[in-house]
Amino acid sequence: MKIFIINGGQNFGHSGGKFNKTLTDLDEAFFTQKNGFELKVTDINEAYNPLEEVEKYLWADVVIYHFPVWWFSMPYKLKEYIDLVFSEGHKSGMYYSDGRKEYNPDINYGTGGGLQGKKYMVTTTWNAPETAFTLPNEFFDETNVDDGVLFGFHKMNAFLSLERINGMHFHDLEKNVTQERIDRYKKMYAEHLQHAFEQKTAINV
Repeated sequence: MKIFIINGGQNFGHSGGKFNKTLTDLDEAFFTQKNGFELKVTDINEAYNPLEEVEKYLWADVVIYHFPVWWFSMPYKLKEYIDLVFSEGHKSGMYYSDGRKEYNPDINYGTGGGLQGKKYMVTTTWNAPETAFTLPNEFFDETNVDDGVLFGFHKMNAFLSLERINGMHFHDLEKNVTQERIDRYKKMYAEHLQHAFEQKTAINV
């Protein structure tokens, strides 16, 4: 199985992107040739060629995104990456059109993707605690990350015809972060990979 990782962690202001790098390191320990995988990784902080990034999407069976949520969206370098690479991918295999036909333009929007049969997974990191999404009268009105802040992100991938694999979201990693929390999250993610990709190989975390 061919895996393409996009590390969208960004070093800016008081965000160092460290936990997103930790997740990418766990990926690299898991998605090995020994375990039956081929792996390619892009770090958005490093120089890249948009056409080569399109080729990675076309090559991969699964695309995995890691990024911190900044102001309820993705960091600006990841957004720039998406804009550049997806524009390069138009009629180059990623998508061909918005899916509509001139004779009936009111239907079938979002059905012009070219990545049928491929999947994606996303993790996000937050300062916000998990309770901000689950408790009544808290900030996110009892709306979870995937149905709320990431709704557009999931539709973006669906536009390419990518199928979603459930990911993970990691909370309270700034104001209330502890080593115990980090260690627990690392263990949870390692177990998630084993479950999501049906592997029995353990990762030392």
